[in-house]
Amino acid sequence: MQSSLTDLSLRLALQLSPRGHLLALPQADATLLAEKTSTELAQAFGRGAGHGLLQLGSNCVDHVLPPVWGWWRDFAASYVTALCALPEVAGAAKPFTVALPTAERLEARVADAPPMQGAEYLTAQVLAALWQDMDTALAVELAASALPLQDFLKTRHPIWNMVGRVHFNLAENRKDPDYPFAFLATYTAGLSAAGKAQHQPLSRALAEFAGAGQQAQLLSLLLPVQRAATHCAWLDEMVKEGGIYHPLRWSPEQAYAFLRDVGQLEAAGIVVRTPGVWKAGRPSRPSAKGSVGARPPSLLGAGALLDFSMEVSLDGETLSAADITALLKGGDGLQLLRGRWVEVSKKSLERLLQRFEAIEKAAANGLPFAEALRLVAGASLDGIGPADESDDADWSELVAGPWLAQTLQGLRQPAGLACVSPGAALKATLRPYQEAGVRWLYLLTRLGLGACLADDMGLGKTIQVLSLLLVLQEESAAAKNTHQPSLLVVPASLLANWAAEAARFAPSLRLLVAHPSAMPMADLKVLDASQLATHDLVVTSYGSLARLPELQAVQWRLVVVDEAQAIKNPGAQQTRQVKKLLAGSRIALTGTPVENRLSDLWSIFDFTHPGLLGSSKAFTQFTKRLAQAEHFGPLRSLVQPYILRRMKTDKRVIADLPDKTELKAFCHLSPAQAALYQRAVKELAAALEDTGGMQRKGLVLSYLMRFKQICNHPSQWLGDGAWAEADSGKFARLRELVEVIAAKQEKVLVFTQFRETAEPLAAFLGSIFGREGLVLHGGTPVAKRQALVKRFQDDELTPFFVLSIKAGGAGLNLTAASHVIHFDRWWNPAVENQATDRAFRIGQKHNVLVHKFVCQGTVEDRIDQLIESKKQLVQDVLEGGAELQLTELSDAELLNLVRLDIHTAQDN
Repeated sequence: MQSSLTDLSLRLALQLSPRGHLLALPQADATLLAEKTSTELAQAFGRGAGHGLLQLGSNCVDHVLPPVWGWWRDFAASYVTALCALPEVAGAAKPFTVALPTAERLEARVADAPPMQGAEYLTAQVLAALWQDMDTALAVELAASALPLQDFLKTRHPIWNMVGRVHFNLAENRKDPDYPFAFLATYTAGLSAAGKAQHQPLSRALAEFAGAGQQAQLLSLLLPVQRAATHCAWLDEMVKEGGIYHPLRWSPEQAYAFLRDVGQLEAAGIVVRTPGVWKAGRPSRPSAKGSVGARPPSLLGAGALLDFSMEVSLDGETLSAADITALLKGGDGLQLLRGRWVEVSKKSLERLLQRFEAIEKAAANGLPFAEALRLVAGASLDGIGPADESDDADWSELVAGPWLAQTLQGLRQPAGLACVSPGAALKATLRPYQEAGVRWLYLLTRLGLGACLADDMGLGKTIQVLSLLLVLQEESAAAKNTHQPSLLVVPASLLANWAAEAARFAPSLRLLVAHPSAMPMADLKVLDASQLATHDLVVTSYGSLARLPELQAVQWRLVVVDEAQAIKNPGAQQTRQVKKLLAGSRIALTGTPVENRLSDLWSIFDFTHPGLLGSSKAFTQFTKRLAQAEHFGPLRSLVQPYILRRMKTDKRVIADLPDKTELKAFCHLSPAQAALYQRAVKELAAALEDTGGMQRKGLVLSYLMRFKQICNHPSQWLGDGAWAEADSGKFARLRELVEVIAAKQEKVLVFTQFRETAEPLAAFLGSIFGREGLVLHGGTPVAKRQALVKRFQDDELTPFFVLSIKAGGAGLNLTAASHVIHFDRWWNPAVENQATDRAFRIGQKHNVLVHKFVCQGTVEDRIDQLIESKKQLVQDVLEGGAELQLTELSDAELLNLVRLDIHTAQDN
């Protein structure tokens, strides 16, 4: 046990919280770090993200780290690198402010981030805040060390040693055709009055530090040169001969040797300067440029074929065949072409020409759509990638042609797409971001491509899909096309939700719920294609697919899967059944960030875009190469157009005040619950025959309480202490819901009216979140309650709060929560609303989602219908005391209220 605990402590994972805080937490499936590294990082991050990043970026520069740690290490190391570039006042021990990178550089880092927990919260603004956190941490650590910055950095890693900065300067010398380049080494001697760096020839350092006691400063200044000389033979020779201290005339071969070693020079701490006319510090390079999708394909869909063309260009100018031949004849190095210096790698250029020519030849009749998209994203699955031939990226460019570029732009920024609208057929008004979502779904559907709509829970994925179906319905009717139905596959617990939403918002859609809870199994088994074709939308559950083989034989217009995390396991039977379905387009709906786990991403895209990410084996090899190169940009570029993810925290999506959205969470009964419930109904019927007066009222109240307890969990009524998850439909629904909340690192309040339910609920929630939460009920000391509230509000790692509705339903401010779950119903809307308002009140910055659990086919279901359909009766009767008024019902009315509809109640 001790060894496993030790092992867990070494398995640290970095995750970004919704507030933009970077946390290092133990995680069982995290990559094992070296013991010393793990301990030091855990301690540093325990002090705060700034301290952790400073430790990571300054101490771990030569460590082998997993991709997520490596990416954050590179970000932190860029801060330390910028720190080293600051001209330091000798002996200073004060905090330094390091200028923020440009917004473009930060955005580029975000785009290249690997999958990680909380990646959806990563923005340039978050990186800017963490950069400033490192400034703050540096000030604290520098003051505690009582060392000058230079000495402080020496204690971290030798690579950060810096006293002055040596500059190697390369310039063109057009007056000398034999030696057309000049070289001069300089150093930063200090700052001018205007705050500019003052440069002097390196030879001046020999005179400046010639005095007694100054040899150490000279040696420190020259240390980067000595480090670089160990890797660069030409520099080692210059140092030994003393040429480093004099201006030198260089041939093109000498200048090219210098350029090849720029990375080594900069890594050693030398600043490299090249001619100002060279872009990015290097001479121009001829680039092999490929273009995919200049024209629309003749046929749309995943089987579309796109055109491909290629050319070789220099700074945007196309080179002639004669120019290319001349460059290849000249070999590697620097060549003068059209009056300017050009850098040539004969091997790379020849290889790329051969590869592009091979693609052009293979694409004579068109390039398969999936392969074209992989090429444009730089995400080749053929074994040629960043880890294999990284230099090729410097000598080639593969771009989307006009048609494909416009299509991808529309997918990446759907707000700019042409308007499509369901019109009056939709009995609701879409928000602007929902309108954009419908346009995005319609474009992908029209192209015959798949989509993953990954909006946050509560942003209206359901209404966007219904709107799309209405648009397709109208389009089909106008064109008088052969009608094609669409199929929706959902967890059984969501069947009622979808049916209710469709009836409310899209009543013109002809809907069929193909599930035993809605129609007899005998009728389901005889469904055929002609019957299914009379509907616009067929809704079924994942579990029913295997029992209804006819669904596999139909060519659907759309297949939509809700809660797509249900197909994240490619080996599961229900995943295989879903992927066999035939459809023009496939849509996956999920509230979980699918890009954060590579295995989930592959399985979902294997449904929505079969073949785009290759086979599971090819994808695993591809992502291993990306991890080795610490460069996940190609994968993000490949999948990003087909994932639309909007978050409740994004003010561009919801610019108004936070909303309170109430949702019904319908639950089924487990077999154990159904048996207990049915027995209780029979016992109540028998008891009513022999009971009257006040005794009857007590009997009714006790049975109503028993039905509630059975609907919660059999163990609550039996008192056996088991509380097994499989025995309760509400526990199953709670897991489905909370797994999404946990993946989003959001907080939730769970209300119950039963004190004995609170602790089992907390234990169950803890197993889902992987962390403990809080419990408050009537037995919680009053003095302790405020401390619990403060912890929930302030501690990001406290994910849930289970409260009894009497103890926690009033007077508490719990605005850290963005979800409220009513596990059992009070049957009094005023009491429930008062409890909900613990989260939805002044100071709330989240969009609050309220989930009300209802067991279908039971007394909970019928009371809920009563509340919804008879608002005035609710005010006049229920708010005066629901149970008390229900005791006045006749025996027949009461038994009808509590009867069990077994087909609706069970997921079978």
